[in-house]
Amino acid sequence: MHLNRCLTEKRMTGVIVALMALTLLAGCGSSFSPKSSEPPTPASLNADNLNLIFVVSEDLAYQASGDVNPSTANLTNQGLQRSLLMAPFLQQQVLGMQNVTGIYALEPMTHLQTAGKYPDIVALETIQQFAMLNQTSASYQGSGPVTANSYPIFASYSLEAALPPDVAPPAVLCAACQGLDFRDQHDDNEVLVSGIVKANAPGFYVFSAPWETVSAVMANLNQREGYNLTLPASYISPNYIYAISIAPSGSASLVTYDSHITPPATYPVLPPPPLVSTACNTPQTQTFFSRAVTGGQDGAVIPAGTNTNETVYFVRHAEAHPTSWWDDGNYIGAGQWRALDLPNALRDKIQPTQVYSIDPAVGNPGEDGSVASSYVRPSLTVEPYAIANNLPLNLAASVPVFAQNQQPLSTLASAFFFTGGTFSNQTILVGWEHDHIPPTVNALLTSYHANDQQLAPKWPDTDYDTIWTVKLDAVGNVTVNNGMCEGIDSGTLPKTPPQF
Repeated sequence: MHLNRCLTEKRMTGVIVALMALTLLAGCGSSFSPKSSEPPTPASLNADNLNLIFVVSEDLAYQASGDVNPSTANLTNQGLQRSLLMAPFLQQQVLGMQNVTGIYALEPMTHLQTAGKYPDIVALETIQQFAMLNQTSASYQGSGPVTANSYPIFASYSLEAALPPDVAPPAVLCAACQGLDFRDQHDDNEVLVSGIVKANAPGFYVFSAPWETVSAVMANLNQREGYNLTLPASYISPNYIYAISIAPSGSASLVTYDSHITPPATYPVLPPPPLVSTACNTPQTQTFFSRAVTGGQDGAVIPAGTNTNETVYFVRHAEAHPTSWWDDGNYIGAGQWRALDLPNALRDKIQPTQVYSIDPAVGNPGEDGSVASSYVRPSLTVEPYAIANNLPLNLAASVPVFAQNQQPLSTLASAFFFTGGTFSNQTILVGWEHDHIPPTVNALLTSYHANDQQLAPKWPDTDYDTIWTVKLDAVGNVTVNNGMCEGIDSGTLPKTPPQF
């Protein structure tokens, strides 16, 4: 009996040890796991196919918990982290390191959220890091092509659809720059995607929009083309990427990718190398200037309706031109370093209550030295600052920026920011185009009709760092100076974007 009991105890001990081993192996993801393992990530898409790739951006209706700020409808730090981590997955696992063929994003003013009617800038920010991981080339007057780490993002309005409320008609039409319309007026989203399918040019066409838009576009395309694909029935996660891959034969398949990203909740930390700081008003940036106009002095009269107790900080978009003539509407890899570091650079320097920029739907049909594109870079420059400081990103969409040149002065932009009382008692950070900052400021200065008209100087083409500060005091007297800067040395920024 004693011997049998010992043998039994030994057998039980062996069973327990074996079970413990299996448990440990299961924790290591071993094939011994009693649970079925996650399906393997599908192979990268075939470059010989026409691939329609849908990245689901987040909005208030469909999001992962903690990714979208419910008060601003903007991304949180966690949501920004997800977009940065999604980019290499999209590039490596989905495109197989191939260069993208086209990027299309939601037109922000077509999707206004919260009682504040904030535009949906999330779709653009969701795909921006991915755009930086691709390359674009342009030539000028027969010269050899210049290539940069950047890719244009199309987010302009359809020429057929009515403009959203409070949006200025575009100064230049760009049919090739169309993005995705949350309203889908005149089926313009389906027309856009069907046009790509009919052109039948193999490649990788990436779309970034909320689930409402993505699901409708896929369903309508599936029905229109008769693909008979089994599409996802409901929203799952922002980690999911859907690709409709169309073979040369015309047959289509749905490929679903899950990035399994679990982003941290803190603001992203830039990888090495550390950015080099710089002083303000250097020979590489701008010579210091200061202008002041006071009502009742030198013939100046404060214009009726001028705002009071207002401060506006004008910054230029991030680095965008590897050479003076090169332009793709976006900034380049070096600019991503500046944009992501902007919250750090401006900490303890300014405390804005609002952030504004140019409507990224402004289109450029392209010419010698540039490619067809939407003008996304000013808004995407200040978007990280807005995210880090829990602020919405507003768009001055009613201002036709590129219709305002040196002559006449930018009276519409000046009136938008400095009259009507909307921004009285406010501090605003404005991301703008550098050639249009001086005309906007000078339109304000000349409106006082002082005898000695001292205008602000031209903004140098090579300067991305200076900040112009415009202050209106308690009665509307104005001061302007350029004594502040971001303090980021443009000349030392890496040409390639930061990697996450």
